[in-house]
Amino acid sequence: MNEKFFSLPPEKQQAILNAGYRVFSQNSYKKSPMQEIADTAGISKSLLFHYFKNKQELYMYLWDNCARLTIKYLTESGCYEQTDLFEMLYRGMKAKMLIIKRYPYVGAFVMKAYYEKDPDVCPEIQKSFEKYKSIKANNTLINLDPEQFIPGIDLNMMYREMYLASEGYLWEKVQQGNINFDLMEKDFIELIDFWKKIYLRKDDGKNECN
Repeated sequence: MNEKFFSLPPEKQQAILNAGYRVFSQNSYKKSPMQEIADTAGISKSLLFHYFKNKQELYMYLWDNCARLTIKYLTESGCYEQTDLFEMLYRGMKAKMLIIKRYPYVGAFVMKAYYEKDPDVCPEIQKSFEKYKSIKANNTLINLDPEQFIPGIDLNMMYREMYLASEGYLWEKVQQGNINFDLMEKDFIELIDFWKKIYLRKDDGKNECN
């Protein structure tokens, strides 16, 4: 991509990225016109191609930007430093809500990209997703104390269930549009409390979400 993109004012960069997330989240890769992205961003199509040489480059930049944003916001939230799984989940959800506030279509884009079958982008998307998922899971599980949880629990399976439920909830709300972030936080706290009752040792004493 053209480095001149990064010399643009941050709000202009954000407008272009949000336009890409919006159009690609509403159509397949093949049926997402660069002209529509340019129109949505308020720039000419030729200028969009000046910043990104083709649609594939823009699409993969948007995907990689999602990963960078997620890591940045999760790190800043203190998510990776937590030894309490439920506090980590809570901070992680709060971080993702901040991302969605800035980039409203990013959640829908990620889900659309994950299921995209176009050979121009599918292999790299899947490779990147598996790498990121593995890093995320390892960072999460490495700090967990098995003694917090009921005896014999499979920590990997437990975390996978929570991860899929959290992502599914987020996807459902993104699809509905007009997100109520206060309601999302309330719902997620209730979900965490439910998991605590199921998985924590009964004598652990941690029954409330911070």
